[in-house]
Amino acid sequence: MNHVPPAVAVDQDYARYTAADRWVWQTLFERQMQVLPTVAARRFVDGLPTVDFRADKIPDFAQVNPLLATATGWQLVAVPGIVDDRTFFELLAARRFPATTWLRTPAQLDYLEEPDMFHDVFAHVPLLTDPYFTDFLRALGVLALRYLHEGHAVELLSRLYWFTAEFGLIAEGDRLRIYGAGILSSAGETTFCLGEAAVRRPFDVAAVLATPYVKDRMQDVYFVIDSYAQLAAAVPVLEAELRQRLPRPPKAAG
Repeated sequence: MNHVPPAVAVDQDYARYTAADRWVWQTLFERQMQVLPTVAARRFVDGLPTVDFRADKIPDFAQVNPLLATATGWQLVAVPGIVDDRTFFELLAARRFPATTWLRTPAQLDYLEEPDMFHDVFAHVPLLTDPYFTDFLRALGVLALRYLHEGHAVELLSRLYWFTAEFGLIAEGDRLRIYGAGILSSAGETTFCLGEAAVRRPFDVAAVLATPYVKDRMQDVYFVIDSYAQLAAAVPVLEAELRQRLPRPPKAAG
């Protein structure tokens, strides 16, 4: 699968960004980079210059995509907002990542209910330069397309994505570091997830699938991986879990 759903993709329209947009990007970028170099996953920190992210320039997808393509073969697809499950997983299966192009207002710096470009792009894209992580995302997308007719399966697939790509932690040497984009784009959660009050557990597929996630507060638990290769290896385990739990075999996507 290599196509992009035509009803989803939009133009970034880079010329429309205002001075307020540039201020928001720079303010959020500089604030997070005061802490992320010492707490973010190395692959994330190393990925920032790979995709040429910096405080004084909102990323232009037309310039980012050739850099991503060279690193892992992935591309950004500009979308107007949150996409439906089928579209999201179709894009992942096609090595495409959906990203909004709008930025929060200055009044929304600390909290935003719907993900904006700072979350989708700053927090997600640097890790898309890691081949193990992108292999995980693509495998998850391919698997999901076989189970979209099963609501319970979609919920379980969403939990795996949530507790990894959005709110995952990784053990690097003797340090815990952040690779989940939901944390990397949030000043509050960046501090909380590594603090004494946070509950952290070793990554285990069955435990992840048994854990509902929350959207309106700090997470009740964070799962810690040892490597991104561990994520890719988790997809066959998830598939076995789905086969065991579901009463009938999956339908082909289409």
